[in-house]
Amino acid sequence: MKTKRVEIAGGEVEYVDTGGDGPTVVLLHGALMDEQLWMPVVERLSPTFRCVVPVLPLGAHRIPRPGDADQSPRGVALLVGELIRALDLGEVTLVGNDTGGAIAQLLLAEDPDLVARVVLVSCDAFDNFPPGLPGRTMALACAVPGGLPMAMASLQIPPLRRLPMTFGWMARRPIAPEVFDGWLDAYAASRGVRRDVRRMMRQVDREQLVTAAERLSRFRGSALVVWAAEDRVMPLDHAHRLCATFPDARLELVEDSYTLVPLDQPDRLAGLIAAFARRVRT
Repeated sequence: MKTKRVEIAGGEVEYVDTGGDGPTVVLLHGALMDEQLWMPVVERLSPTFRCVVPVLPLGAHRIPRPGDADQSPRGVALLVGELIRALDLGEVTLVGNDTGGAIAQLLLAEDPDLVARVVLVSCDAFDNFPPGLPGRTMALACAVPGGLPMAMASLQIPPLRRLPMTFGWMARRPIAPEVFDGWLDAYAASRGVRRDVRRMMRQVDREQLVTAAERLSRFRGSALVVWAAEDRVMPLDHAHRLCATFPDARLELVEDSYTLVPLDQPDRLAGLIAAFARRVRT
């Protein structure tokens, strides 16, 4: 699916937009990924919904951020808000998986009236930021000179992609080589992209999502928390705690999946999003 570009205050952003007159769903991916994370779900939703998938500047983006851009997690969240306004998307269901869920929480904490509904899918929350063993490994690689390029180069070896410290605990099934290779190619192709990753990781703080969670009660829309029942990176307790932070929320567990539910269980996830996004806002 072809991407489009829009120039907003935070710089140029690439995104997928399926168009149409149906309800709008904005889907946010995680670190070192791009829009391909959501394509299996978009294929199932797009006959009925307008699906917008920004390519977030989280390490597999193709357009580097301006040198003076706010590349903190909060800055990326505000960029999503600018995109929603620039495209005049109207009533939006915001969906975030993995670090995309963290970005969604930070955006709601800043602007609780921007979207009508939110779906948080097995994502960073509270003090699990960066999340689990893969997140801590990435943070350590960014802290050591030359560490991240070495770590990313190791992912060119397919068996190393399945280690618990890389993507082995992220997806229950192997990620399609063409998808994974696209993520690695985007990182390797641009010095600006590699700079963006380092800048963002240096500004990740475990307290950021703790503080955001304290403000989620201001969100008056509906929330759906979807969690992989066997998740090894995102604690199941966090799913229950996230539900408790919203005035109107419910939890759905997805079997036979790890964190990347959009890849492991696209049918189940698309069905949950579709039923939830059709709800009338009161």
